Amino acid sequence: MTVFKLTRSALIISLALGSLSATSAQAEDGISVGGAVRVNYGLKMYSDASKDKGGDLNFDILALKFNGQKGDWGLAAEYRFNASTNFIKYGYAYYDLDPEWQLQFGVAKVPFGNPGFISNSWWFGLPYYLGFEDDYDVGAKAVYRSGDWQTDIAFFKNGEYNSSNNKAYTPDLFSGTVNGTDYHNEEINQINLRQVYHYAQGDLLVKAGGSAEFGQIYNSKTTDTGDRYGIALHLDASYQGWNLQMQAMQYEFDAENPAGMDGNKIGVAGAGWQWEVASKGQIYSFNVAKSFTTSFGSIKVYNDFGLLTPDVDDASFDDSFQNVTGMAIAAGPLYIMADFIQGKNMTFSTELDDHVGLPEAGDGWDQRINLNFGYYF
Repeated sequence: MTVFKLTRSALIISLALGSLSATSAQAEDGISVGGAVRVNYGLKMYSDASKDKGGDLNFDILALKFNGQKGDWGLAAEYRFNASTNFIKYGYAYYDLDPEWQLQFGVAKVPFGNPGFISNSWWFGLPYYLGFEDDYDVGAKAVYRSGDWQTDIAFFKNGEYNSSNNKAYTPDLFSGTVNGTDYHNEEINQINLRQVYHYAQGDLLVKAGGSAEFGQIYNSKTTDTGDRYGIALHLDASYQGWNLQMQAMQYEFDAENPAGMDGNKIGVAGAGWQWEVASKGQIYSFNVAKSFTTSFGSIKVYNDFGLLTPDVDDASFDDSFQNVTGMAIAAGPLYIMADFIQGKNMTFSTELDDHVGLPEAGDGWDQRINLNFGYYF
């Protein structure tokens, strides 16, 4: 993997801190402005060049956030700049229909999987690399919260960028060449439904639920439309500083490709890069974390594990693994994440396998170290 891949790896994982609230200044018009500046250090244990240099330190992002509300109407947006490009993360208007219902219109978060993230690390969980974690698309969403129940219903017309553009924050289906294969696929007409039950008893907090996603795949070469889906069961439980996340999901991309094309794989792209994934499979996530309060802020230690098992007609396709052990340190406006990433047959974390769920080209596990430093304002 090249030095460029380190830079775009820094970009795609930076959302892992998105759950932090930035300190912001309230403007007279009701719009608050905040954001973050981040730099990233990476060391690839499988690269002699990276080790000889002692790793690489790169500018990660400048993020600008805008939030505000007048009456029942509001705005939420974030735009990001890195060394080579700029892109929207999200940007939508919302309307509070009543205390239980909120409607959102624009580039909104796709309600699929564990609410928030199915990861603790800056590296995200394995579902991210197929577009199933922290995804944002263009459409409309309704959020209903009453008592212990939350329901999200959404329709997304398409991704936030053209399918031939690879700068989307979270991967979408790609139209272009990946590893010598020409893809012509575009995700359209997506419906999402997520139901979550919130349980609180003393120090115990639990969010348990299920998600379903159904959509179409338009192929500009054949002008035919295929189908895709994802379904998931998920659990997020916290008790006295401990946190457990579990998720099991199945997905399939059934594209109407030209005759003779291998339907066992499909191309995706995001954050300035593109790669191939198995077109059908299961993904399992298991994450454990412990948070500690300190005199200067807090520390969280965690281990995030992900496994993808391809479920295609080609028996040569292999499982993909990702395990991230790390620590997050919060001190005032500073937030630092230190991750030790191990990958097997997994894009971004192995030397030879720039894919997910395809036949393994490498031999066993590879490792890399990543440190991300952020200042929030």
